[in-house]
Amino acid sequence: MLLSLPLPALRRLVVCCVRGKQHGCRGFVAASQLSHRGAMTKGLVLGIYAREKEDDALQFTSAGDHFDKLVSGKLRELLAISGPPLKAGKTRTFYGLHQDFPSVVVVGLGKKTSGINDLENWNEGKENIRVAVAAACRQIQDLEIPSVDVDPCGDAQAAAEGALLGLYEFDELKQKKKTVVSAQLYGSDDEAWQKGVVFANGQNLARHLMETPANKMTPTKFAETIEQKLKSVSSNTTVHIRPQSWIEEQAMGAFLSVAKGSDEPPVFLEIHYRGSPNADDSPLVFVGKGITFDSGGISIKPAANMDLMRADMGGAATICSTIITAATLKLPLNLIGLAPLCENMPSGKANKPGDVVTAKNGKTIQVDNTDAEGRLILADALCYAHTFNPKVIINAATLTGAMDIALGSAATGVFTNSSWLWTKLFEASTETGDRMWRMPLFEHYTRQIVDCQLADINNLGKYRSGGACTAAAFLKEFVTHSKWAHLDIAGVMTNKDEVPYLRKGMTGRPTRTLTEFLIRMSEDKENSQ
Repeated sequence: MLLSLPLPALRRLVVCCVRGKQHGCRGFVAASQLSHRGAMTKGLVLGIYAREKEDDALQFTSAGDHFDKLVSGKLRELLAISGPPLKAGKTRTFYGLHQDFPSVVVVGLGKKTSGINDLENWNEGKENIRVAVAAACRQIQDLEIPSVDVDPCGDAQAAAEGALLGLYEFDELKQKKKTVVSAQLYGSDDEAWQKGVVFANGQNLARHLMETPANKMTPTKFAETIEQKLKSVSSNTTVHIRPQSWIEEQAMGAFLSVAKGSDEPPVFLEIHYRGSPNADDSPLVFVGKGITFDSGGISIKPAANMDLMRADMGGAATICSTIITAATLKLPLNLIGLAPLCENMPSGKANKPGDVVTAKNGKTIQVDNTDAEGRLILADALCYAHTFNPKVIINAATLTGAMDIALGSAATGVFTNSSWLWTKLFEASTETGDRMWRMPLFEHYTRQIVDCQLADINNLGKYRSGGACTAAAFLKEFVTHSKWAHLDIAGVMTNKDEVPYLRKGMTGRPTRTLTEFLIRMSEDKENSQ
């Protein structure tokens, strides 16, 4: 009979037998009554710190201490007999401790003293919270409990990010879906928690856009989705969905050369957010690669994993989601997002290896590989970005497999002509845990793409090595601004299990880092006034 009971019930009986106290038995009785009433409607996530020394007492967070007092110390007693101390990110679930929370998940947060780790280039304490809260909330979801209160764990923003990022899964096209869990802060509401919710929702929007199949996220559908989302959060916005005729008027020959291989019409998406009280403030301009499906064109990709190329518009997804997040936060900045959107497909009309096309700035490009198409559409968009007298230009693109080889999924590769801009991006990435790493823009790489037989510039490097760097050198040929950064996000496009608080699939990285960068830019602006 005893062996048929679930483990948590067994542990409560152990408490009863070992201590000989009535309250241990009450915990078990309460659990039985609650399950009988079917009252498993809300869960609770609480954090616990790692012991600095082996003989140290259990150290809860403030919220954990508060709850333990509510249940007369039963949580501490059960933790002490239920197994070894919890390591960072590891969970243990208890049932029936409190009538408001039939299920309580305790999760390890690591050392309380964790902070900036200069070797890892992130705030280890914040990252531990994201990982821990995500793991605990998934336990609640596995129990099919629709609501969870979350311990702020010393940083409510990081806790909110962990909860919402960890619970997200793209299953809207499946008949069988996971339980939708609503997460809220345990205790009074907190501004930092709400900020974390906005940050996570921004990244989850980018994940949604990237994960959606290409037949359901065409250039037109992408543009319409962004228009609807942006206008729903702010009235200080303008959206232009530019058709092919406009693209032709702008002499964007490089962009059009890629788009012509598909029957799906191209779109040039242009979004404006006017948050600055001074309408004349120069905008920050973001440019995102928007290939909604990349077959490689005539230089066709291998069939294996080609389905992942539905997310080759990850640059457009992240920069648009960043601007939507900034608008939600009402940041006092003027922002512009530019996204050339099309498919890269093989057909009788598609680019052929050896073709020469002309970009918006008049430069001719020899297309030696049609699978190096992202740099072609970005070239025209970068030229157009200069027309807005921007403060900075930042472009994001799933540009090269070479970037994935170089850095893997650890960090976004940043190529920039401005050390000031690099410092701002790096500091933001340390805060968010979505890291960035500076890559070289040497003349060494430029020489390899301007040594071209038929045109001014080749879309492929002279040598196979340094592919991410020669791609960046190509883009640099279309930039005259002194504060420009190219983010190659190919390596961070997907997640297998490297980032514990993101499930397997598209990541939406580095949306939170770009958002944090904008917050810091807005604070610098206010401090300078």
